[in-house]
Amino acid sequence: MQPSVAYIGIGSNLGDTVLNCKHSIARIDGTSGCEVTARSDLFKTEPEGVAGQQWYANCVIEVKTERTPHNLLDSLMAIEHEMGRIRKKKWESRIIDLDLLIFGELVLDSPDLVVPHPLLHTRRFVLEPLVQVAPELVHPILNITIQRLLKKLPKESYVEILKEGA
Repeated sequence: MQPSVAYIGIGSNLGDTVLNCKHSIARIDGTSGCEVTARSDLFKTEPEGVAGQQWYANCVIEVKTERTPHNLLDSLMAIEHEMGRIRKKKWESRIIDLDLLIFGELVLDSPDLVVPHPLLHTRRFVLEPLVQVAPELVHPILNITIQRLLKKLPKESYVEILKEGA
């Protein structure tokens, strides 16, 4: 099987958010059939969906993988669980959140996985770091580059690059 290139969004707003993101990247890179080939800066982003939460650390990684999309998702969810994430309700604070954003040119709509991520094109906290990693990547459904998607997005949410020691 030819390896695929996947893009994974990473976020954390509980505990040491920067360290949580870095640990998840190391775990993904240590997963059989996965190699992290690029990483964006870490960004400080305001939470969406619920008021009163801590701000997030977010980044995007590029992964070369021999896994299927569902198998990769299972691995990401296992890493979340190992790091202490407990899913109770939508939009809750989380120690780690790993989202499969894009998997090659695949378009998939199954009950447990939708690729590309259905909200990818609406989220500045995903597009800003994704542009650093793959600005010319073309969204498989919208047929537009990630860079153009970001330029079309209104600047309503706050995003800034985090200093690694912060």
